[in-house]
Amino acid sequence: MNEIDPVCGMKVDPARAAASATVGGKTFYFCSVGCQKKFTAPAADGLKPAATSPSSQWTCPMHPEVVRDGPGACPICGMALEPMTISLDDAPNPELVDMTRRLVISAILTVPLVALMFIGGHWPWVELALATPVVLWAAWPFYGRGLRSLNMFTLIALGVSVSYAFSIAALLVPRLALVGLYFEPAAVIITFVLLGQVLELRARNRTGAAIRALLGLAPKTARRIAHGHEMDVPLDQVRVGDRLRVRPGEKVPVDGVVVEGTSNVDESMVTGEPLPVAKQSGDAVIGGTVNANGSLVIEARRVGSDTLLARIVQLVSEAQRSRAPIQRLADVVASWFVPIVIGIALLTFAIWFFLGAPTYALVNAVAVLIIACPCALGLATPMSIMVAAGRGATMGVLFRNAEAIEVLRGVDTLVVDKTGTLTVGKPQIVTVRGEGLELAAALEKASEHPLAAAFPPSSAHVENFRALPGRGVAGRVDGREVEVGNVSTGAFVADAEELRRDGQTAIFITIDGETRGLIGVADPIKDGAAEAIRALHGEGIRIVMLTGDHRTTAAVVARKLGIDDVVAEVLPDGKAATVQRLQEEGRVVAMAGDGINDAPALAAAQVGIAMGTGTDVAMESAGVTLVKGDLRGILRARRLSEATMRNIRQNLFWAFAYNLLGVPIAAGALYPHFGLLLSPTIAAAAMSLSSVSVIANALRLRWAGR
Repeated sequence: MNEIDPVCGMKVDPARAAASATVGGKTFYFCSVGCQKKFTAPAADGLKPAATSPSSQWTCPMHPEVVRDGPGACPICGMALEPMTISLDDAPNPELVDMTRRLVISAILTVPLVALMFIGGHWPWVELALATPVVLWAAWPFYGRGLRSLNMFTLIALGVSVSYAFSIAALLVPRLALVGLYFEPAAVIITFVLLGQVLELRARNRTGAAIRALLGLAPKTARRIAHGHEMDVPLDQVRVGDRLRVRPGEKVPVDGVVVEGTSNVDESMVTGEPLPVAKQSGDAVIGGTVNANGSLVIEARRVGSDTLLARIVQLVSEAQRSRAPIQRLADVVASWFVPIVIGIALLTFAIWFFLGAPTYALVNAVAVLIIACPCALGLATPMSIMVAAGRGATMGVLFRNAEAIEVLRGVDTLVVDKTGTLTVGKPQIVTVRGEGLELAAALEKASEHPLAAAFPPSSAHVENFRALPGRGVAGRVDGREVEVGNVSTGAFVADAEELRRDGQTAIFITIDGETRGLIGVADPIKDGAAEAIRALHGEGIRIVMLTGDHRTTAAVVARKLGIDDVVAEVLPDGKAATVQRLQEEGRVVAMAGDGINDAPALAAAQVGIAMGTGTDVAMESAGVTLVKGDLRGILRARRLSEATMRNIRQNLFWAFAYNLLGVPIAAGALYPHFGLLLSPTIAAAAMSLSSVSVIANALRLRWAGR
């Protein structure tokens, strides 16, 4: 069990933790010093200790279980490793630098080698001199990768080494020279493979553009207010509770709450919503968003790795490194593919040799090895997942893993929590009739009742405040006797019934013994909730509302939104049981919620969808997080899921089709009918082109969901 808090570094005693919650078999602990950072206890999950920093670790995009302390090649597939954490000050990718250098030198030597072929004549020793550095130096990384395991580089290494070794033998044994020399194809193959590697590495770097854009949102400094003075300090020196000034045009440095000032804040890069959001005292602000036109003073609530921006970067990085279930198909094929191709190459050589064409035997066998390199097949799924996860982040949709991206498109039932998901989650005054609101607000500010938070501030003077159990509160306000509660002297009774039918709580204001006003308090439905429900219905999704609230209140909300079914007055375990019941009916269920009480249901659903405005435990339990907590984000997530899976299917189709067509042609299947053979040089170009086409297709997802 890992008991080290990854934020403060303190040892956490589970028996003395501030709080804990068990979700889906995982126990989340809250640090006793209030860091509010959680980690997973069971070692069986294969998680690394919290003290291990991923900033200096590298992993394979095809095999995320491979983790190394530095750059290199994957021992399974031979693909270049990439950093697990992206930062703005990343040094150039050493693999890209190395491959680019090898490509340049290889191209400089290969161009005159190809020119000699067109010039004509016999230049065997010149060809040897030009090809040797390419084959022995430029291609050296491929030999090591191909020998560690059977992978795509095994085929390249075999094809090139066989061509080069046979050509050396032909120089030494003149009789073999009648078959031909293959220095030029060997060098051209390596040059094309290096070109494909460079293009691939550059494209993979581009998949981190969304993360770098998010990282670029965070300012380097913050203007801290202390002891009446203001001073710019580095961002890493800001602590929870510090007061910070955010001037017009500046970025909000950390997550916090506005304590002074009003302004409009552009949150589009984090939430995906284009319109600025009005902020005033008491409103939350997100680090990295841009203050438009007013001066704000905020109190820091989350700093460092606890900020929403930092958690977004972490989630996107994890999602890009995860594997979709559909990847298993490519893995199974790849595990059998290389030995089968080697067998086909040997069979090709044997058939042509016994037919009396030793030249064709060697050329066609090498062409089979080169063209069958399964680069495109290996890249088909990881590239699409990497691009989709980054695209989702720019739309305010965070995928925790590739499985969530794949499964979301198949959801046919959406279960939603009411409070905080369909509704704002905070009581608000929605109806005022008559007079006395300011007097009532003065009384309520001294009350501990939950509905008191809905009343605005008041400067009126209160004397003789007293709570009236079952009725409300009373006191003397500015010299007048005031009572606020559920008792009326006879006025506004009919109006109160109307408010209750609308789902509002009716509160009477009695002044000097006479009911003079009526207030309706409710938890308002979120903007966009009705639009989202209609759109989801349009896609054939059934909507079920789960809530612990009173059945009558829940029914009002359901009626307004057109929700299909309501399950009210349920506890957290009842929510999870409802999700499981729907699954037993054969439904693919997504659960959307925001609170700790929703965590069991989020974990039980095929896809858990957490509101970014909710609790951390909910987000830890979910596969998808909507940064702004807007249900319309589910539509964006679902459409991105559909586009991603369509993109992966396209990649896999062309990867399979390419090999199914290319291998027989390379083996010489068209020669008896059309007299056509595929040279190893053309095979190398086609192999590189197939990988680049898969990458280019995956990069199209950067515009998905628009």
